Amino acid sequence: MLLVKDVMNKNVVVAKPVVTLREAAKVMGEMNMGSLVIMEEDKIVGIITSTDILKAIGEGKDPDKVTIGEIATKNVITIQADEPLEKAVDLMVKNKIKRLPVMMNEKLVGIITVSDIAIVEPKIIASIASLISLNASKFAGG
Repeated sequence: MLLVKDVMNKNVVVAKPVVTLREAAKVMGEMNMGSLVIMEEDKIVGIITSTDILKAIGEGKDPDKVTIGEIATKNVITIQADEPLEKAVDLMVKNKIKRLPVMMNEKLVGIITVSDIAIVEPKIIASIASLISLNASKFAGG
C-alpha cells in the first residue's frame, strides 16, 4: 500500500502572507508551481493557487498592492505523511481540492497533488476525475 510520503513532492515553496500577488505569480512561474503554502512562524496560515491569483486580478485587485494573505484559503486541509494514499484522495474529493500540504510531527514536509497521485495510481483517476473537470463544463474549446 502506497503512503502519502511515497508520492508527495518534498520541494514545497512557502511564502509569508505579506508577499504581493505579483511577487507570488513571478515565483510560481519561475519555479513552475501551481501553489504556495503561506506560513508564519512555522505554522500554515493559508494556501494560494495560480487560479486564486488569476481570479483576484480578474476581479480588478491590484497585483502590486494586494497580498497573498488577503486572498488565500485560510483553513488549510492537510494530511499526515504516513497516511495511505487513498485517504489523500478521499480528502481531495470530499473537499473539492487538488492539493494537500503534507505534515509530519506538526512540520510541513511536502505537498501532494492530484497529478502526483494520477501518475502513480492510474486506477484512482476515476475518483479524482471529478476534481479535474469541476469547471470544464463552463467553457468550450482548448
